[in-house]
Amino acid sequence: MEKKLIAVCGKGGSGKTALVALLTKYLLENKKHRLLIIDADPTMNLSSVLGLFPGKTVNTIREQIIREARTAGKAEKNNLARSLDYLLFEALIEADRFSFLVMGRPESLGCYCPVNDFLRSGIEMLAENYDVVIIDGEAGVEQINRQVMQNVDTVVIVSDISNRGLQTAALIKEVITSHKEIFKYQKLGLVLNRIHGQEKQLQPHILKTGLDLFGFVPEDPRLTQFDLEGRPLLELPGDSPSYEASGNIWAHIIAPDQ
Repeated sequence: MEKKLIAVCGKGGSGKTALVALLTKYLLENKKHRLLIIDADPTMNLSSVLGLFPGKTVNTIREQIIREARTAGKAEKNNLARSLDYLLFEALIEADRFSFLVMGRPESLGCYCPVNDFLRSGIEMLAENYDVVIIDGEAGVEQINRQVMQNVDTVVIVSDISNRGLQTAALIKEVITSHKEIFKYQKLGLVLNRIHGQEKQLQPHILKTGLDLFGFVPEDPRLTQFDLEGRPLLELPGDSPSYEASGNIWAHIIAPDQ
């Protein structure tokens, strides 16, 4: 298949992390793609949702590079650059049939753009080894653009069905499209979460966002139950309504532009 780089974003509580987990489960059970999942949200909730907890994050590596580069000579800095692949592989979790990379929370204050560029180029090269890369990002795409990769194929904006949620989705779309010269993408779409059968009533509100609709995730009590119990969503049963919706959403994400 053609390589797919997908960034999922949305305001806190919209359900974007759950959607990333649902798409991961769908791909693992229905496709044979080489799959890389990247948690680029500083809250790092995706780890518990997938049941994978990293010993080292990309920002751990970032802090190490900053610390060592401050006192390193030219030869040591060259050695540090050559060891980037090894450092990133230390942070990479090899799970059952997919890989998982956590960006983590930066600790150093100040701007370290050269280090960010250095790590981003390493992550982009790492991503070349996979068929599908899904990034769980923040509300916008600023951090993805700055620290993960500058080009993705598809941006998915996740929202609940509240008026404020849809307004926020439209605002995120405006921010993303206004930065298209910097952050390049091909498709941009909306996924609405926690639907109670109001699909027809929501159509006028969806049109106002200016976004193509990739699909709905129905209200699913099992998601709440799994969250309370701290169970990974990869263990959801196959008849879970939210999981059943993930295949239709994936079909819309990879569908060619009309």
